[in-house]
Amino acid sequence: MRNKFGKRKWLFIPIFIAAILLFGAIVMGLWNAILPAVIGVKSISLWQALGILVLSKILFGGFHGGWRGRHGKERWMEMKQKFAAMTPEEREKLKEEWKSRCGTWKMRGQGSVETAE
Repeated sequence: MRNKFGKRKWLFIPIFIAAILLFGAIVMGLWNAILPAVIGVKSISLWQALGILVLSKILFGGFHGGWRGRHGKERWMEMKQKFAAMTPEEREKLKEEWKSRCGTWKMRGQGSVETAE
């Protein structure tokens, strides 16, 4: 049985390149429409806009739907289940360990932040 995707795989490459160029054009358009008037920077070319996209991918982790990535919610749920299965003594030990690692965080004018149970 032949792979159905085999015939269409060559169509994917031009669509991928077109999407990258479209994102670059959107960045360039937004930059050139807003930033020169607001903060007085120069207009940019398409290549500079593509460079900004690459730089944002390197610095911020890019276009995968959030800062933590796809598996962040799964890890959060796993840790939540682990915490729920702990005894009260284990929870307190974990809290103290994290408190010693992170110190106390202060919110504006509210003192230290405590975890709710």
